[in-house]
Amino acid sequence: MTEPLRVLVADDQTLVRTGFRLILRADGIDVVAEATNGTEAVEEVRRTRPDVVLMDVRMPEMDGLEATRRILTGAPHTPRVIILTTFDLDRYVYAALSAGASGFLLKDVTPEQLTSAVRTVRTGDALLAPAITRRLVQRFARYGSDTAALHRDLASLTPRELEVLGLLARGLSNAELATRLHLAEATVKTHVARILAKLGLRDRVQAVIVAYETGLVSAGVREAAQQPTEQT
Repeated sequence: MTEPLRVLVADDQTLVRTGFRLILRADGIDVVAEATNGTEAVEEVRRTRPDVVLMDVRMPEMDGLEATRRILTGAPHTPRVIILTTFDLDRYVYAALSAGASGFLLKDVTPEQLTSAVRTVRTGDALLAPAITRRLVQRFARYGSDTAALHRDLASLTPRELEVLGLLARGLSNAELATRLHLAEATVKTHVARILAKLGLRDRVQAVIVAYETGLVSAGVREAAQQPTEQT
């Protein structure tokens, strides 16, 4: 029998934790622990070894961003982390994605969206809410000293892979990419997998960040779109 998904909910609001716990358990997902601040979240992850952590950003003692960094850095067991945000207030979500979080959710998600998100990141994919992801990354992406190195990494991609990366960064799903590029969805998945492997990235969230940090989306994609692309 398949083991149920194990989730830790970290939020300083009792009503939020209770609501998420009831929603998840009603869908057969096991809530193994709850935390009211980042310090407790780090401790409970070590103790209970959940598959997924739902992490609030603004919490006392230690915020969710620092907790995410500690959970995902150097630990033998690293769960997937979904950041919970109100978006307009939590302007450091980008930092959490850069630290390795697998995505983020608005706190007013529907029960179906919540359970689907948990199952999505557990399978190794990233949770991308296209419009919100684009706004976050465009607003907070940093163009710093690492940009040149990232540009060198992009040189390993084929023209088609650059095109896929650019469209992926704009929030298109695999199905939408397939329609736009007139490819089979399986072919798109192969392209995405190759992009992640070549750039040493864990998931689509990190790919989106790289695309914006290198300026691929703001300039390169438009140029690539005007050039012939390789046939697949």
